[in-house]
Amino acid sequence: MYSPLPKELTIQKSKIEGLGLFTKFFIPHGTNFGISHFKLGTEIIRTPLGGFINHSEDPNCEKIKLQSTNYSKYNLVAIKNIKAWEELTCEYTFYKMEK
Repeated sequence: MYSPLPKELTIQKSKIEGLGLFTKFFIPHGTNFGISHFKLGTEIIRTPLGGFINHSEDPNCEKIKLQSTNYSKYNLVAIKNIKAWEELTCEYTFYKMEK
C-alpha cells in the first residue's frame, strides 16, 4: 500500500518554520528515507518527503543526486544519528535563502 512518507516519519509543527518532518524512532546515520525531489530540465518537483523538510545551516540530512537518462532524482539520507522526535533538516540547495 502506498504511503507518502516512510513509516519512521511524521509531519508536525516545526520550531523552524510552519510544518516539518520528525522521526518517530531513533534513526542511524546513513538511513535512506527515499526520493525527496525530481528535477526535469529546470523544473523541480517535490515529493511529500521533500515538501516538508526545513532548512538548517547544521543539517542532519542531505539530498543525494541519482542521475537518470531524462531526469535527476534526489534521495534524502541521514548524515548524522537522529534522536526520536527530532526534526529532519537539510541545507537548501535548490532555492536561495533570504537572511
